[in-house]
Parts: sequence; structure tokens; C-alpha cells
Amino acid sequence: MNFSIDRGALLKSLTHAQSVVERRNTIPILANILLKADESGSVELTATDMDLAIVEKVPASVSQSGSTTVPAHTLFDIVRKLEDGSQVQIGGTSKEGQIALRSGRSTLKLATLPSEDFPSLSNDDMPSEFVLDSSVLRSLIDRTRFAISTEETRYYLNGIYFHAAEGDKGKILRAVATDGHRLALMEAPLPDGAENMPGVIIPRKTVNELRKLVDNIDEEISVKLSETRILFAINGIDLSSKLIDGTFPEYDRVIPEGNDKIMEVDCKRFERAVDLVSTISTEKSKAIKLSLSENTVLLSATSPDAGSATEELEVAYACDQLEIGFNSRYLIDITQQIEGDVARFALSDSASPTVIREKDGSGALYVLMPMRV
Repeated sequence: MNFSIDRGALLKSLTHAQSVVERRNTIPILANILLKADESGSVELTATDMDLAIVEKVPASVSQSGSTTVPAHTLFDIVRKLEDGSQVQIGGTSKEGQIALRSGRSTLKLATLPSEDFPSLSNDDMPSEFVLDSSVLRSLIDRTRFAISTEETRYYLNGIYFHAAEGDKGKILRAVATDGHRLALMEAPLPDGAENMPGVIIPRKTVNELRKLVDNIDEEISVKLSETRILFAINGIDLSSKLIDGTFPEYDRVIPEGNDKIMEVDCKRFERAVDLVSTISTEKSKAIKLSLSENTVLLSATSPDAGSATEELEVAYACDQLEIGFNSRYLIDITQQIEGDVARFALSDSASPTVIREKDGSGALYVLMPMRV
């Protein structure tokens, strides 16, 4: 195998690939990237952790086709430190199982493992196929992933639940994430071909890698899925993943419908006030209390060690007085997702979940459980 490739193109692809490879591996081959050089003029890079795999083709000048595997993070670190705009030549294998990398006057040799040992993940038999605009996919991810649970014992909450659902105006594509304390839901028009898609839970790591790939691109993304795997084809990159084998809870049962106490508040001012007042709270939860009265909300926090803090904000509120406590970090996470100037809180009482939406009633909905303060 022997090829020459632009340093910038190789670095971009390695950035994607090395991110999939785990830093610690008990199986040596999984610490490597598979390189396949084709004399038609491309090099294919493949990385996997056995659950998630990425395949990307990069244009190159190939003088001898072939394949091998090299340590992912080492190769990435080397290419990252090479001079911008330089050419990188990779090729040759010695009896010691090494491959040479040359750029300018630099020569480095990397240990290799046989490409035959690299695992192969099949993406066959994916009956559901549709196309999503990159901006829609970014929105579905950005508005929900903060609520993904990190509690490994409830593994079925460790991802975003994508499924076709019935909305107010017909069929929709819905993304939902929850950690049991808060729930985030985002809707988009259902793409053609997604009508019979199974409901799937996309793992957290896959969601994060997918979001990196769709950043700053403006094109359509091909999606194929079955009940066990999903494949995203993005601008010459294939990202495939196992899905979480579990049943997502019936989330619609925790979305209250009878919350009749409505508060509308300037989102940025509210977020700043929550952040400021919660500074005084020394609890892990950073608890904060909201005291609502006519057109006013008083935010307060107290700590035996640090003291107390209050801030009063003008709001649109014309219901009975109400006191309710929240985790301030959760409040900030949600208000940061609100597009527009005004957040709309629908409350019931101090012990019931609160629904938070944008004032215009867009596809995003958030549910937040209260806490004792």
C-alpha cells in the first residue's frame, strides 16, 4: 500500500474517525483505524468500537492499493502536528509489521495490525429509508440531547427516542429524551418513507458523533434503519450504529394536560436571574424557589453556609399565588433551548410537573419535575 494525501483532508477525516475509537481497549484491533487505498484515487478510513462505526472516503493519489490498520489516536496526533498545507505519504510494510509516514523531512513508522483482523459490521437489511434535511436533524438533536440520562442502570434512557407519531396536524417525526427529572420533546414533519419506521433509541455516543458530522453543513442526509441498527449517510461519510435494545417509557403519560396557571417570562432575563440566585445554593441540586404572584416572580435561594439571594422579575401572570422549587441547572438547560424572547410556563401546583414551551407553540416541549426547597 502506498498513497499520498493532503494533510488537511486526512486530518478532517481522522478527526471524525478517532472520536469513535475508545481510548482504552481490551481488544488491540479496536484501537486502530482501517486504511484501504484504492488505485481509483481514494483512501477509505474505517473506525469502530463494535457498537458504532464510521466509514469515510478521502481523495488521494494512490500508487499501490492495499489495506492495513494503524493506531487511531497516534496517527491523529501525528497528522495534527504536521505543517498545514503539506502532503502526507503513507506506505510500505516491513517484516516488523510497520508502515512509514513521510511529510517534508519527517519520517515516522507506525506499528500495524493485519486488516483481516478488523471487525466487519453489516449494514444489510434496513427496510426503513428516508431523507432528512441537516437543519432538521440538528434541531431534533440540539433541543433534546441535554435531557439524555447518564444513569447506566436505566440503559433505555441513555439515548434519544426517534419515532413516527400522530401530531395535531397529522403524522410527525418526534425525538424524545428524559432522565426521569426532566423531559425534552421536539417534533418535525414526517419525511416520506418514514411512515412505518420502528421506534428506535439512538445511543448517546452515536447522537454526539452524529451532531459533529452535521455541524455547518446544508444538505440532505440519508437515513436507513431497522429495529437493531441505523445508518446515516452524510456528505460521503457513513455513520452506522447499534440501537439500544430496550423499551422507551410511555413518556406521554408524564406530560400534564391540565396545567392552567400560565406564566410568560423574558427568557434571557429569567436565565440570568436563575444563574445569579442559584450561586448562593451549596446543594448539589442548586435548588431555587419561584414565588409567583400577579405579574411578578420572586426567585430565591438560601444556604446555611453561604447566605441567601433573591431577585424579582416582571412576568405575565394572572393566577393564584404559587410557590414551587426547581433544580436551577435543569431550568437553565431548558431556557437555553428556547428560541425566541419569551418562555411560557404552564404550572399546576408545587408538587406537579411543569410544562415549558416557546410562546409561539413551536414543536419543542419540555417537562420539569419540581423539588422541595
